[in-house]
Amino acid sequence: MPVESNTTEPQFRPLPTARDKMSSSLETETLVEAALRILNTPDPFEKARLGDWVASQWLQGSISLAYDPDLQFSVPERPARLPDVKLVAPGLMPKLGKAGSLQSRQAIVHSLAHIESWAIDLSWDIIARFGKQEAMPREFFTDFVKVAQDEGRHFTLLAKRLEELGSSYGALPAHDGLWDSAMATSKSLLTRLAVEHCVHEARGLDVLPTTISRFRSGGDNDTANLLETVIYPEEITHCAAGVKWFKFLCLRSATPALLVSQQAEGRQPEPAREEDEEMVIQKFHSVVRSHFRGPLKPPFNAEARKAAGFGPQWYEPLAVKDVATESQ
Repeated sequence: MPVESNTTEPQFRPLPTARDKMSSSLETETLVEAALRILNTPDPFEKARLGDWVASQWLQGSISLAYDPDLQFSVPERPARLPDVKLVAPGLMPKLGKAGSLQSRQAIVHSLAHIESWAIDLSWDIIARFGKQEAMPREFFTDFVKVAQDEGRHFTLLAKRLEELGSSYGALPAHDGLWDSAMATSKSLLTRLAVEHCVHEARGLDVLPTTISRFRSGGDNDTANLLETVIYPEEITHCAAGVKWFKFLCLRSATPALLVSQQAEGRQPEPAREEDEEMVIQKFHSVVRSHFRGPLKPPFNAEARKAAGFGPQWYEPLAVKDVATESQ
């Protein structure tokens, strides 16, 4: 979907190739342009490699501008993807099993790798689609660049582990439910943060400990260690980014003077009063009930969710079916 309704033909400056990475073209490259190139890269392995390089350039300061305010651009409705993975409807996906057999372990790792491949696109999409549109501060771009870099590493490691298990990415079917949700939240950053990062990513935190335990019980400590020591702790920080910027948007709308003051003092934008916190939580409930079908599924990983910055008052009320909403 276009970020802006301006009909001017989009202009893109090409990303540097491997040969000219250190050339002066970096001086004019913007992060959003780089994000668009990543989104338009169909091969997931190349997408991960390019994303890692772009992230490093941004974090090192070689890419210095988040976007060019005078440059019009369009964000693809669906990122480029190779037709290597057979896609099926979520309800038609074969059961993954409980990691008790090699076939089950392959299926679970393949599913996780596929989720991470979409997570790469989600991270660059939020940068390209909403950063300029919502006039987000530089820290927003940096946070999601770090998320994108992590997701690319997760995909690469899981794909490698899948090969060690005797399979490969694309050998099994998968579904694109995660991107379907992204398309449904493509018009609102607040909604994208709530649904993708505070619901879907938090759900991942809920189920990962059980997944890790199942791999250990099945004798696959290598996969269990990868999930436990690399992916699990980093996914907590990804969820935290969603919570952080959801709060930011709510506070910027409700208490702009307070937000400006906090930013001037170098503090994170956090609710200063109990009523501010309650306002943010109520907004979260409203957004999720409007854009996420059905109640959230317990049990919840309260420890990981707390580490990500939100407690049970955020999600427990959403685990109860809203009868009033359902009857409308």
